Amino acid sequence: MIDLNNIEKYRENNRLEAKKALGGLPKSIWETYSAFANTLGGLILLGVEEHKDRSLHTVDLPDPDSLIKEFWDIINDPNKVSISILSSKDVYPLEVNGYHIVVINVPRADRSYKPVYIDGDPQNSYRRDGEGDYRCTKEEYQAMVRDAAVRTQDMQVLKEMDLGVINHDSLRGYRQRMKYSRPGHVWEQLDDEAFLLRIGAAGIGTDGEKHPTAAGLLMFGNDYDIVSEFNYYFLDYQEQYDTENRWTDRIISSSGDWSGNVYDFFFRVYNKLQQDIKVPFKIEGASRVDDTPVHMALREALANCLVNADYYGRRGVVVIKRPEIITMANPGTMRIELDAAVSGGVSDPRNNTLLKMFNIIDIGERAGSGIPNIFRVWREQGWSEPMYTESMNPDRTVLSLPLSAESINDKKSATKIGDKKSAIKIGDGKTSINERIKSSIINYLTDNPQGKTVDIAVYIGLRPSRTRDYLRDLQNEGIIVGEGTSNKTRTYRLKR
Repeated sequence: MIDLNNIEKYRENNRLEAKKALGGLPKSIWETYSAFANTLGGLILLGVEEHKDRSLHTVDLPDPDSLIKEFWDIINDPNKVSISILSSKDVYPLEVNGYHIVVINVPRADRSYKPVYIDGDPQNSYRRDGEGDYRCTKEEYQAMVRDAAVRTQDMQVLKEMDLGVINHDSLRGYRQRMKYSRPGHVWEQLDDEAFLLRIGAAGIGTDGEKHPTAAGLLMFGNDYDIVSEFNYYFLDYQEQYDTENRWTDRIISSSGDWSGNVYDFFFRVYNKLQQDIKVPFKIEGASRVDDTPVHMALREALANCLVNADYYGRRGVVVIKRPEIITMANPGTMRIELDAAVSGGVSDPRNNTLLKMFNIIDIGERAGSGIPNIFRVWREQGWSEPMYTESMNPDRTVLSLPLSAESINDKKSATKIGDKKSAIKIGDGKTSINERIKSSIINYLTDNPQGKTVDIAVYIGLRPSRTRDYLRDLQNEGIIVGEGTSNKTRTYRLKR
């Protein structure tokens, strides 16, 4: 939400577009509509112009009602726009500072409607970034098409492979865990092929033979077989405790000394993540209980990362553990609105069969309560709230899990978080600022058209000197722009 009565304070950004529209409905409005719908949604303002200093100002539209009628006539023409995702309340005239404008609120499109395209050509699909609207790459277009399918991508039967690609040590370990989780289950007596069919890891192809599904290959295959189907497949776990090295411990799927599949990766990584968690002494019956809500939340978070990954997407799954924070990143954006995911009750996994297989061994939630549980557990621990961030080109979702409570007045905490030496070092050798703090700064500059270092520092809980380092990094990455010659007067805004 923005205060339209103070519109001059705002700048165009990834969710705000201004168009003068004095000559009628701008042709470029449809590219912006497609871009907002395919990205995070946004606000289009007609009757607003941008001055040379990039500030926004209203102009008086002579006939806003005719613009609105023309807009509805065109958006409901399937030859122009693939689908209208707007309701009547999303388009309305408004008087601002004595001038008439038109407000068009474009929501983020449901995945089943994507890609939203124009001029009758699916290749005319657009997305939005800080620079404006851009035509989707082939990779982005294909990712939206995969996500729009009713059947999730891991249900596909891979008819060019046979069940020989299954790693039997992994399958044996899985069946043993299921026996422990569900003793006496009727599937215990099945042979391996019949069992794989039951859990969705195998299917019958058009040739009448048994073949692995994409889920079965990901869960139980070997890395070299998985890569032949998912060319960008890569699983990476890093522990970064020593600032002199990129990592102090690492697990990667391509090392060749283990299977490299999703099932084995989950347990190898979870065992690393939970090693430093303090377990309270608790007895039930005659046995000590070593499982805590934090353990369960970590398992949920890791499972979510793996079952929601787009394994056809670039950069792979990367889990990084540091003393103060754990980050879990997967290719692919969220399939539902982030607010809906955090609120709970809605579940739309990208790989439904993988989720089912984790559920069988009592890992993961199907009722949409997993993410809210993670947030609840972190609150109960008194830790800073987890944060989900999405980025595009390539599509990526990052979950940040702080392992302590940060205080604005806590200099020790601020120094530790803001120390340059604690920056994440990723595989290409370049140093990246902390994902969570970076996202917080971007969020601040999305809600506020511009900000001074001291205001941003208070918002993110760091000292101004450390905040200035992060702002400098974001400038170098081309994400924000600084204006002003001195530290005291300099302001920052999102790059246009």
